Amino acid sequence: MTIQGQDIGAASRPLYSVRLIDRRTGQVHRVNGAPLLALSREPQAAAASLLEGRDPDLWEARIESLATRTHR
Repeated sequence: MTIQGQDIGAASRPLYSVRLIDRRTGQVHRVNGAPLLALSREPQAAAASLLEGRDPDLWEARIESLATRTHR
């Protein structure tokens, strides 16, 4: 299977969800009521992007690996 020219298979890197968390409330940051969530195969870069320009005392990024299965 390919998505935008990338081969998706067993050898591909794992997928991660990256969420922006408000440290004051412990809740996921929301934009127009929808939780802000990034899906990435490079979670550190996605977290850095979400945190760019934000006060680290108020915000944190949480990274979770998404379980994936391959079908043959």
